[in-house]
Amino acid sequence: MTSVYSFSQDDYGQLHSILDWVRFCTSQLNQSDVYFGHGTDNAWDEAVVIVLFSLSLPPDMAQKTSDALFNARLVQAEKEQVVALLTQRINTLEPLPYLTNQAWFAGYPFYVDHRVLIPRSPFAELIRDEFSQWLTQPPQLIMDLCTGGGCIAIALAHQFTHAQVDALDISEDALEVATMNIAEHGLADRVYPVQSDVYSGVMGQQYDLIVSNPPYVDAEDMSDLPQEFLHEPALALAAGHDGLDIVETILQQAPEHLTPHGWLFVEVGNSSVHMQTRFPGLAVQWIDFEQGGQGVFAVDRQTLVDYWQQQ
Repeated sequence: MTSVYSFSQDDYGQLHSILDWVRFCTSQLNQSDVYFGHGTDNAWDEAVVIVLFSLSLPPDMAQKTSDALFNARLVQAEKEQVVALLTQRINTLEPLPYLTNQAWFAGYPFYVDHRVLIPRSPFAELIRDEFSQWLTQPPQLIMDLCTGGGCIAIALAHQFTHAQVDALDISEDALEVATMNIAEHGLADRVYPVQSDVYSGVMGQQYDLIVSNPPYVDAEDMSDLPQEFLHEPALALAAGHDGLDIVETILQQAPEHLTPHGWLFVEVGNSSVHMQTRFPGLAVQWIDFEQGGQGVFAVDRQTLVDYWQQQ
């Protein structure tokens, strides 16, 4: 049975500065059962977010003020806010972005809750570089397939300022969150949420660029997920025995929805190991990321047309 953490003033009475509190939170997180992987990958970074959020400070405040910020002292009410969030994180094992309703992707803030996955895709790097290795000109019509909370669609719209982005998802709950984020970013005139079972909501429409972070967790990985991931919607994670059930539909129907020189980019994570077995001979391009990440491939329309004609 998981221990229930609680802290009294005796535990933190000697803590005064932001640095004291970040160090304390780091130690407590390291001694607990939490798993990192939703915006941070270590206890120190998670502790910084906990403390700065509790103080109503932006997460990049430390970079803006250098070490001077860490010398600032907390009043008692602020200490209690930090303790409350830290205790909730440890005891519930909920991902921190669900507790704060805030996540960051591609340098932009987004609202998140239990209706959507917390963004953590390496697509941010491709968006920043404008898919320059593959696209010969800026795309005019883009699809974000399985958009969830709309983070990828919105980042694409920020990067490609003259493009229309259709944000597709089967989940109406997820699209409610996406709609909120689209409005918050002032992009309702260029980013359109569409309820769609894969491509069913955009029949007859073609796109210069399709980006998809679909459900791709295979059955084995689903059975071994840390507790934090079980707070996320299973609909956005599980995809059959090898994790590629939805990916197969995406690949089969993509030629109908890509312009002649269009490209499809799909994230499949650890299920990349099953791609050759599921799609023998399909010549996809696996992408190497400078900032970390794996399991994303690119494939152009003509390659898909040729492949499916041979099947």
